[in-house]
Amino acid sequence: MLCPEILSRVFVIRRLIGTRGETLREFAFSKFSAAGYTGKKTRDNTKRMKTDEEPKQKFVTPPVPLLDLRAQYAGIKKEITAAVERVMDSQYFILGEEVKAFEARAAEYCGVRHAIGCASGSDALLLALLALGIGPGDEVITVPFTFFATAGAIVHAGAKPVFVDIAPDTFNMDATQLKRVLAQHPKARAILPVHLYGACADMDAIAALARARSIPVIEDAAQAIGSEYKGRRAGGLAELGCFSFFPSKNLGAFGDGGMVTTNDDHLAERLRALRVHGSQTKYMYEWVGLNSRLDALQAAVLRVKIEYLDAWTAGRQRNAAHYTQRFQELGAPTKLPVIGPQVAAYQTRHIFNQYTLLSPRRDELREALAAQNIGSEVYYPLPLHLQKCFADLGYKAGDFPVSERCAREAISLPIYPELAVEDLDRVADAVAAFYKSN
Repeated sequence: MLCPEILSRVFVIRRLIGTRGETLREFAFSKFSAAGYTGKKTRDNTKRMKTDEEPKQKFVTPPVPLLDLRAQYAGIKKEITAAVERVMDSQYFILGEEVKAFEARAAEYCGVRHAIGCASGSDALLLALLALGIGPGDEVITVPFTFFATAGAIVHAGAKPVFVDIAPDTFNMDATQLKRVLAQHPKARAILPVHLYGACADMDAIAALARARSIPVIEDAAQAIGSEYKGRRAGGLAELGCFSFFPSKNLGAFGDGGMVTTNDDHLAERLRALRVHGSQTKYMYEWVGLNSRLDALQAAVLRVKIEYLDAWTAGRQRNAAHYTQRFQELGAPTKLPVIGPQVAAYQTRHIFNQYTLLSPRRDELREALAAQNIGSEVYYPLPLHLQKCFADLGYKAGDFPVSERCAREAISLPIYPELAVEDLDRVADAVAAFYKSN
């Protein structure tokens, strides 16, 4: 017997479609039965329906994310809150004392005379090029295996990117190939090497070639704050250094932020004007610049974080050493087909913004790691010379074989300092298991 509520619905349907009641009862009963209703209000039936409705609980493997900024924030929350409240109380949000104080501390940290805050790492590169007067008709030599902003800034300045391949052991500009490219490009006005993954390019070799042509060098140090080359800090190894404070960087803001460093007083003066439209005196403009200022809120956050940076770097270095040792152990007696970070003798302080392997069957490995709830990332899946927007430069596949191989095989693993040893072992074991089972 159907309950009164269902019968009332049946009678409504009967009135609408003019069908006999008995047929409708059969129709309604079949539909409600399919939904789990049997017409009998029993304890077993109620229990069965409830069980069907509730999702089954499955054991989920705890994640090992590529990066967990919440773990970092938990340890500095009180200081960050106080810094942000200080800015709120001041109601001074653009440049000001917070930015000046951070710039002074950052200059000290990088071992330079000047640090000029700006809105992003991308703007830092563009401001550096503009400060040097680089523009239409000029060429700037850089690498194709880097983040887009490196070459994008050159184009925004009106110049043309010219690429040189990277060295197979460091992921950075190959100085031996740079000499050949310079000889082929008399219009080259600057060299823009990248300190990729947290380790410096071979700056002495690059600087020697630049001096021979009387052209400046700009460091793309977006991933390398605190990195050292023969004991000297990134950002102080050339005429200008460019940094990013994107949240995932070793020193990350709570949004976008950037910085240009220099030991040249005149370049510093120009940079401070260029970031405020090119003005040194209010409403008077010496150059055509940008609106690219570091917010006081971001500076306040960075002032807290920079005091922890060395400890965080030590944690990354410790984790990198653990990975390297673990992969060596897991590779015995048959060596794993992966190549870990190769630290050159001149790279006296690698800060491991990333721990990157070269791995055959990289994409399959990433899928296997994801299936075990382990994060990874590819920096970068397509080198810049093969990007659609740079097709007019005339490069083709095969022109930069080392960059192209790295784009196929590079995979970055979790390396942030708060990782537990058990997490590191789980990642390394998963990589080894993938290759040993395939």
